[in-house]
Amino acid sequence: MTDAAQPEEQEGYEETAFTAERIPRQAPPPPKGKLGKLGDAFDMARLPWGHYIGVNPSEYEYEYSEAWYRDYEYMGEKDFHDFNHLNELRWSKFVDEDVGLIYRFFRFWFVFWTHLLSFIGPGGRKGGGWFISAIAMVVLALLLGLEFFDPSESFPFGALSVPLSIFAICGLATIFKSLFEKYSIRFYKSNQSWSDDVAFCRRSGLVKSFQGNFPFYEFDAFIEMSADMKGNQYHTLKVRHRYPQFSKDKRSGLPLEFTFPTDTGSIAERYAMWDMLSRFMDVSQPLPDIPRLEPFRHLDPTTRAYDEAGKRGRPATYWRDLYAKVDEKELKRLRDEHHEKVNAAPWGSRPDLMAQSVPGYEDSYTAEPEDVNAYAHAPTKNVRFVERPDAASSESSSDQQNTQR
Repeated sequence: MTDAAQPEEQEGYEETAFTAERIPRQAPPPPKGKLGKLGDAFDMARLPWGHYIGVNPSEYEYEYSEAWYRDYEYMGEKDFHDFNHLNELRWSKFVDEDVGLIYRFFRFWFVFWTHLLSFIGPGGRKGGGWFISAIAMVVLALLLGLEFFDPSESFPFGALSVPLSIFAICGLATIFKSLFEKYSIRFYKSNQSWSDDVAFCRRSGLVKSFQGNFPFYEFDAFIEMSADMKGNQYHTLKVRHRYPQFSKDKRSGLPLEFTFPTDTGSIAERYAMWDMLSRFMDVSQPLPDIPRLEPFRHLDPTTRAYDEAGKRGRPATYWRDLYAKVDEKELKRLRDEHHEKVNAAPWGSRPDLMAQSVPGYEDSYTAEPEDVNAYAHAPTKNVRFVERPDAASSESSSDQQNTQR
């Protein structure tokens, strides 16, 4: 972890650039209950500010997904910089499309059904096609076992037409999904561009949106927990503006918030996502060492100095060289290995730097499990909850970050 730097003293950063060492005093948050806290049924648990762990999420497109390299190979470095949602300047959250509503409608349903029925799921995992085909075979076996068909007749080969048809449809969906992923980037480059108007901007420290531009330190991260009718829990990382009276959508009345997706995985992955976003915005830290940002590391002042000092400990083209020769089996092994590292990181019970800058901030927080993945079990299992310790001073915080690194 690099030493803290003053943004205004560094080339390329604006005076408003964010660093966890210089969070200003702010207004109190809305009354208790509006921010959400653990204890409200399926409400949200707030994640701490600062005290970075330095571990990136293993899922989606951030560490071990081949999607970024396919885009990079097709576009080349310059276009990849401009058409990628993530570069050294901004983490965009909105894409502009030069297409009509009819096309968007048909594309949505095409993507929905091909991804639902495909045999290949996210990250090379097994997709829904296997599940649907298995159900069809089980139903057929039950019908035969219950003598639904006349046993005096020959084997009802015609009955096989249903599961075989389903298998063929899923196979076709797999082909279409693969073709879409391979060739959609060409259409994307011609008709889409990620917006700088809705983005987390590193050099200015601002979060830009249609409701206005707000400092990054005015946002908080939450784990949103929800459940379906069967009791299955789902967890999502939400980054929400702390002062909704200034940023609510005038039409819907909803507060300004952003969702950061990860693939189906542990709650620790959501903590890692917040850690990575915070380090991306903090100009005292180098850019997160992930594949999508590697081609732009030399364009960011802090990261360039960090790498030139030999602190990265990797070749300049580490990720590109890895993906040029790696196969899916090896990617899966690396992904699983890194996922274990994410789960083992000490996410729980860290101090919260924001408590020093926002009066009453700690009132929206009670306690969290030592193992944050236990959020998924509480209160059905014996989970040990602990109070979050008081935040250290800025200098102590910096020392702690360096030690954790």
